[in-house]
Amino acid sequence: MPTQEPRPTIHVPGTTTHTLAPRTAREGTLRYLKAGTGAPLVLLHTVRTQAEHFRHLIPLVADHYTVYALDLPGMGYSEIVPGASYDEPAMRTGVERLLTELDLRDVTLAGESMGAVLALTTAADLPERVRRVVAVNAYDFPGGIARSSLLARVVVAGVLAPVVGPTIAGVEPKPALTKILQGGLGDKNALRGDYVDELLQVGRRPGYPTVARAVYQALPTLIAARSRYPEIKAPVHLVYGEKDWSRPSDREANRHLLPAADFTQLPGAGHFIALERPEVLADLLNAAA
Repeated sequence: MPTQEPRPTIHVPGTTTHTLAPRTAREGTLRYLKAGTGAPLVLLHTVRTQAEHFRHLIPLVADHYTVYALDLPGMGYSEIVPGASYDEPAMRTGVERLLTELDLRDVTLAGESMGAVLALTTAADLPERVRRVVAVNAYDFPGGIARSSLLARVVVAGVLAPVVGPTIAGVEPKPALTKILQGGLGDKNALRGDYVDELLQVGRRPGYPTVARAVYQALPTLIAARSRYPEIKAPVHLVYGEKDWSRPSDREANRHLLPAADFTQLPGAGHFIALERPEVLADLLNAAA
């Protein structure tokens, strides 16, 4: 008997779940959450998370936007396609499928971490559809999550190691995942146990360890994607947590590439601002709705 796919354990109030069918054998079904009314707002999550990463943000912006929170290819409950690529161009293709297949226009793209990079490069590709970009803690610098803690450095190095890497990628004790994610928070209490449980459930999907390892292997392509930033025509707002893994030099490098961008740094906040300071992101987004 085939294994039944798990279902999300978290429901975001006001949302409905939808899917986009694949166009080719190389693509998988994409899952997204939808809520609200108004111009489209597309939310793009971080490495190792999913649409529910925005569980606290979506209710705060749904009165101003029609919100689409996407599970990036192979992540969350989007389909895992054997042999698929998880480099930046491939993940960006997934984002662009959402915009083009739903014919979304006048779009605000808001992404965090990896999602911030994809929001920026999608805006470069689809200027006729993108109205604005809010890029939160863009994950486009060397080191990334390995700067979080010694544990994170050890785990990421293990996942990337030859031979043993696939095995390590499939082992995620809850205390270890909790500790790694807390390394991206100024307020450790912002990480809820039910959210960690949801991430662990997704991590047990058949094939997910392969996806996780491929994403980490592809992180250099997020750095390379910075070359696309000067092509962006839409207004950009760069948002960083004071305690983000990026260094001041990383942030200044992006300000140099995007000299017209607005810039906000949140005191005390870490990498996962959507978890610990969703009201700040909501105020920023709603002010420009």
